[in-house]
Amino acid sequence: MKTIGLIGGMSWESTLSYYTLLNEGIKERLGGLHSAKVVLYSVDFAPIAQFQKEGKWEEAAQIIKEAAISLERAGVDIILLCTNTMHKILPLVTPFIKTPFLHIAEATAHALNENGAKKVSY
Repeated sequence: MKTIGLIGGMSWESTLSYYTLLNEGIKERLGGLHSAKVVLYSVDFAPIAQFQKEGKWEEAAQIIKEAAISLERAGVDIILLCTNTMHKILPLVTPFIKTPFLHIAEATAHALNENGAKKVSY
């Protein structure tokens, strides 16, 4: 089983959702008492929220970059960002790591294509 690195804390509630869904998926797939192998790096959201408000995306990216590097050093096989908005800074983060980063837009597009969706509505 691969080890998943989660960058969470933006908010902790969304991190909980990711953690829960990962483990429910593993339980459904493998059964029994299996659970996901996860390393969680939880950031303090307050400074990031302030950087977002001020349009200081490079500063916010620095926090995420440090988290990603830490997860990479921990030996994770893939990294997920447990939030939507901060995916916009991934081009400022991914050049500094070798570990694959699962981008929410790519995963969403893949799921939509697999299901034959021609249009997305909400």
